[in-house]
Amino acid sequence: MLKPISIKSLYALALAEGEGVGTAYEYFAKRLVLGRWLRPQPRPARILIAGLPQKYGSSLDFLHLAEELGAELTVADERPQALTKLQTSLQAARQAGWLTQVSPRTCLVSSLAELPELTGSFDLVITAEAMQRLTHEERRPFVTCLTRLAPAAALFAPNEDNPAHTRISGLDGLTLSEMKGLAPRGWPRHRADYIDMPPFPPGIIRSEAQREQANKGWLEAAAMWGLGYVARLERWLPTAIRRRQAHIVYLLLNS
Repeated sequence: MLKPISIKSLYALALAEGEGVGTAYEYFAKRLVLGRWLRPQPRPARILIAGLPQKYGSSLDFLHLAEELGAELTVADERPQALTKLQTSLQAARQAGWLTQVSPRTCLVSSLAELPELTGSFDLVITAEAMQRLTHEERRPFVTCLTRLAPAAALFAPNEDNPAHTRISGLDGLTLSEMKGLAPRGWPRHRADYIDMPPFPPGIIRSEAQREQANKGWLEAAAMWGLGYVARLERWLPTAIRRRQAHIVYLLLNS
């Protein structure tokens, strides 16, 4: 269902958001998971992004996913500034020749946990780097809300079992066991695991000029090509290593 795409290509989306190679690697890792999961499913015609990232980027990888699938896209968030940042990032991506065929509808909601302003139904709902903003008491109602809106849901959150990542990023996280525990009753088809283990330390900061050079240089392109193979090998690593090194835990749900 999803066509192959390189980290080098996804880097263009990360640049449009003001981010770097780490974000492009994350987008590639999430795409590997979503590609395997979506392959046997009906093509979604309506996609919801439930909550934009708290800190890094604006989920342009999910906009690319919607464009690739030819799906209508709705983006919901409780923060006006996050929705404004999304529009700014989208405009930058379009100026670079990306995301010209997708026009997301944005919805400012009063509560991320309940999404009360959303109407209608969707075929797929995705959320990344948003759940950790919720309290422990709000997370289960949030997942229940998502499963009422769509028959398939993909949830990505920072991995609390990697303290180096959460400390440097300043984000709260969820453990894999907590993610598994959020699967609603009656939804027996679910999968949870670790992803996003770039082979460089977290917290590297590069200037805008350095990021732009990485977009053009052949050496950087070769390095990103190699990173693609690293990302493909992640799921074969021992669980103990993935628990300590992964930046993300995820939960995939099907009714």
